[in-house]
Amino acid sequence: MTLEDIKAAVDAGQTVHWANTGYVVHKDRLGQYLITYVLNGSCIGLTDRGGQRLNGEEAEFFLARSEDGAENPGSQSRPHGQGRGVAPGGAGAHPLGRQR
Repeated sequence: MTLEDIKAAVDAGQTVHWANTGYVVHKDRLGQYLITYVLNGSCIGLTDRGGQRLNGEEAEFFLARSEDGAENPGSQSRPHGQGRGVAPGGAGAHPLGRQR
């Protein structure tokens, strides 16, 4: 997904993930687009400080699947649990920031 695709999807109320379903892109009350690791709330900006380069590869962003698969027909959604840093069952992503 391109930066524009991601922002449009978030603005339309769709759930966008990065790398795996543990990371969600959202827009905060200040209008900033952020990537949040759901398990601990750690987050980074969607882009670099200049707002032009994604913090991740375009191919790593995908729309969430609905339970019945009808939410995003023809989208590039990944099956649950597939993506970089994912162990079987969708777990195993590391939080952003310092690791101890």
